[in-house]
Formats: sequence, structure tokens, C-alpha cells
Amino acid sequence: MSLPRFSFGVGDRFAHQAAAQLAAFERLAAAGVIVAPVWNKSNREHTFIGSEPASVRAAAAAAVTTGRWPHPWFVDADHIRLETVDRFVETSDFFTIDVADSIGKPASDADVAAFVSRHRELAGTLTIPGCHEPIELDEQSLGAIARHYLLACREAGEIYRHIQGRLGSRPFVTEVSMDETDLPQTPPQLLVILALLADERIPLETIAPKFTGRFNKGVDYVGDLARFEREFADDIAVLAFAADRYGLPRSLKLSVHSGSDKFSLYPVIRRVLESTGAGVHLKTAGTTWLEELIGLAESGGDGLVLAKEIYAYALDHVDELCGPYATVIDIDRAKLPSATEVNGWSGPRLAAAIRHVPTNPQFNANVRQLLHVSFKVAAKQGARYTNLLTANREIVARQVTENIFDRHFRPLFLG
Repeated sequence: MSLPRFSFGVGDRFAHQAAAQLAAFERLAAAGVIVAPVWNKSNREHTFIGSEPASVRAAAAAAVTTGRWPHPWFVDADHIRLETVDRFVETSDFFTIDVADSIGKPASDADVAAFVSRHRELAGTLTIPGCHEPIELDEQSLGAIARHYLLACREAGEIYRHIQGRLGSRPFVTEVSMDETDLPQTPPQLLVILALLADERIPLETIAPKFTGRFNKGVDYVGDLARFEREFADDIAVLAFAADRYGLPRSLKLSVHSGSDKFSLYPVIRRVLESTGAGVHLKTAGTTWLEELIGLAESGGDGLVLAKEIYAYALDHVDELCGPYATVIDIDRAKLPSATEVNGWSGPRLAAAIRHVPTNPQFNANVRQLLHVSFKVAAKQGARYTNLLTANREIVARQVTENIFDRHFRPLFLG
């Protein structure tokens, strides 16, 4: 199964916002740009929420049917591994295969030597159209990269073949994710990785490398924008070269696992896409839940009360909530207001602290990041939380739609 040129991943952790999310795609289509929605939810999120993968497809299908969306759409089994994939196979048609944990596990000397022998075309100087400089690899450096990534790529092949065996003739999109690791992959490393994945005969549609800079959850990119632009363009050139050389799908594209809201990168990505004609898959993950919280705060009454309670609980359990996300958040605890202070805020004031508008002096990136990783606090509320979403559907939906369209789609696709 092939992806369209542009696709955009959205999370819907409580399965209430699919229609509001789709409304943003409809507005973009009306402006002349078709982007395929990809609803994603990881095994970890299902575990925290207490949901099942079927709920994601059911919510997405209902929105698509009601909205009469005529374009492609997908449901992503997000960051799956061999031990977690089976619960997703019946209801997903997009599989993000996460092999980051196997990166760096050394392959055997024999396997590395076999790869180098098989791909001697990679040793030497390669001039790749679109790359800023030639890629230079000798047999020693080629072997070192293969040793570092071979087992991860072999694992990706094992998971792909497992999915294929379960689905039979049913088509699906395959993505390989290598972004949740410590070090970024350089263009030469990406080229070797693609050769390794081609050896596994994976019909790769997207690959999610780790880029330079920090991709913290729910806030903007931290890093050198010029360096990212160069790296992003070089990676696109490498993908096109590898697709041609190794028989990978010509629709192969980069996947940017952004942690959401990398606003400063959007003009950069747009420039590169316009100059190269390439596509992109961008995954925004969990900020929809923050838009729900913003809507509840602005609704006042019980919604505001619950939003304040969630913040107070999160503030008292910072270490517990932030621990699993320590590498992708950067919170200055001294800048987290006390629960007492927040209890005195109006709904619009709390909403302004959470809503990602960096030019607003009331915005607090530390509050936003803490609440971003605190969705399981809302999950513990069960029906109290979801009933409030239903009761305040209109104001919550408006936050969700406007966030995706105005803060993501407009700078990415409309300029």
C-alpha cells in the first residue's frame, strides 16, 4: 500500500476528536492541498488509557463516513514491536515498526563481512544528486555502520514478515522508526540503513530517522535551523538514490516524529519539499489531549475545575509522570506555578498558559510539557473526563481543529 505525497499523523488518546481533527484536513483540502490523515496510538498509550486498537479505527471510520472524506486515510499501529504488534493487526493498515532498542547491538563479524561484500558499491565516493557533499565510505566505515544497525534492520524485517503473515493479501503501509535513540543518523548512515532494509525486502514507505537538535514533547524545536535544513535535504536525496538503487518504493519519504509543534521547522520543511518535490509524513502525536484540556478550561464550570485538579495532581507527581519521557521533555520546575496560584486563575488564563502560542506572555512551556505527559491522570478520571468532553464538545472541537489547521497546516502547506 502506498502513501500519498503528504500524510499527517494525529493522536486521539480518548477517541473523541476524530471529527474535529478531520475538519482541519477538510479545510486544507478546500484550500487545494490534499493530506492523508493517519490516526495513531501506541501500545503504551492504549495501556495507560485502558483502550483497545479497535477504538481508534472505529472513531476514525465514523468521522470519515460522517464527513464523506473522499481521500485516503489510515490507522497507524504506532511504535509497535514483535511482542506488541498482534493486538493491532486486525484494525491497522499502517505499521510503525520501532527498532530503536536494537540499534547499537553489535552484529556478528560474519554478518558484517557478508553485508560489506554484498554492497561494495557503497565503498568509495558517491555523488548523490541533491546532497550538499559527496558521501565517502571505505570498507572499514561501511562495516562499522552495518555493525551498529544490522540487527535493528533484521528485527524490522522479522516484524514486517510477521505482519505480512498475519494479514496475507491485505495491503498495509510500512514505516521503520529509528528516532527514539540517543544519536542522530547522518546521511551516510541513513544510506547504509536503507541498504540493510532493502536486503530484508521491506517495501518501505517511510522511515523516521533521528535528526539533530531536540524534539521535546509538545513544544518547539531546539537546535540549528540551517543545519536541520541541510540534513533534511540530504536525507531526501539519499532516500531517492536508495529507492532507485535498491528497488525500494519510489514513494519512499521521510517521517518526522516531531513530538508535535515544531513550528520553527515548518517553513524549513516546506522550502525543502517545494524545491525537491518530495513528500513527507509528519507525526504530531499527543497534543490533541492538550487541546481538550484547553477547551475544558475555557468552558468554565466543572471543566475548569477538573483541568485545575489534573494540573495539581501532575505537579505533585512530576517525577512519576516525567520519568518515562525524560529524554524528550525539558521542564524548569522553578517555572511551574503552584497549584494554589493556578486555582486562582480564570479559564482563559489557564488556557493561555497551555496553548502553544509562544508570543503570548501568558504561555508557559513548562506547564504545557508537564500536562502533555499527564494524560493518564485524565484517564484515571474515566467517565468524569469523557463526559465533560461530550458536554463541551463544541468548544473542545474548535480548539482541536484550529490547532491543527492554523498552527500546523498553514505554515507547512500554505505558507
